[in-house]
Amino acid sequence: MTRSFSGIVPVMITPFLDTGEIDAEGLTRLVDWYIDHGVDALFAVCQSSEMQHLSLAERVKLADLTLKAVRGRVPVIASGHVSDDMEAQLEELKAIAATGMDGMVLVTNRLGLGEGSWQEDLDWLLERLPEDLPLGLYECPAPFRRLLSDEELAYCAGTGRFGVLKDVSCDLPTVTRRVALTEGTPLRIVNANAAIAGAAMKAGARGFSGVFTNFHPDLYRWLMTEGEAHPELAEDLTIFLALAAQTEPMGYPKLAKLYHQRLGTFDGISSRAANFDIEERFWALVPTLEHIERGTEIFRARIAAL
Repeated sequence: MTRSFSGIVPVMITPFLDTGEIDAEGLTRLVDWYIDHGVDALFAVCQSSEMQHLSLAERVKLADLTLKAVRGRVPVIASGHVSDDMEAQLEELKAIAATGMDGMVLVTNRLGLGEGSWQEDLDWLLERLPEDLPLGLYECPAPFRRLLSDEELAYCAGTGRFGVLKDVSCDLPTVTRRVALTEGTPLRIVNANAAIAGAAMKAGARGFSGVFTNFHPDLYRWLMTEGEAHPELAEDLTIFLALAAQTEPMGYPKLAKLYHQRLGTFDGISSRAANFDIEERFWALVPTLEHIERGTEIFRARIAAL
């Protein structure tokens, strides 16, 4: 049976140097920060990593640097196939898998783009990817969101080769139904929407992999592991997490880079996906970040005082 992946799984951001190259030292400090804040795994080379704006060589480098920084402390899964052509996707997937990833994540919107159906393209990849390589599924919102049907999800679960679905349905009934559909298989449903994070965990989702794992993954971890024992605090935290995550449209992933620059994780905040001045475009952005920082510390103190 294939390996499952679950828990708090940050979608990693990519720090860049002023030269435009990946900041290897900053990435190492970022990995340490994630692990120090209780994550269960890391999701590298994803949309938050700006994979659509990286060359294949850069995606492979990012995967390799992440593995070296992690040093086996937590599992690392990665995506990184961005092409429309299936042969090109296979090349991309094999190149990143060759770095030694613990799991390879297939992006659902990359399949079914040509003459073949979605399932035909999936089967074509499954025949050509290493059988011992654990796989995952990612309903990446870019360039468009492609949710799995119940039949497609059941088929994937039934192969026994998939260990996780990063669910972006943002819909609690859908999450609940998917948990039931995959029961008894290695495939774990991990929700990515902050507004339903707590409710999805109660419904059987096995963790959280939303963008605000780049801000306070430890708070999501507490909600997952301790929330039911402290319902009043969990309710307050759920509201804070949902509201904080509403700042995502304010220039993410550059927003998260600014947050980490303020923490001292790395210096640069340049982004290929958000290549504009986020402070100029979004008024009062820094005061909003300051509220998120303060709220995060308030909830960490309340948890520590239990």
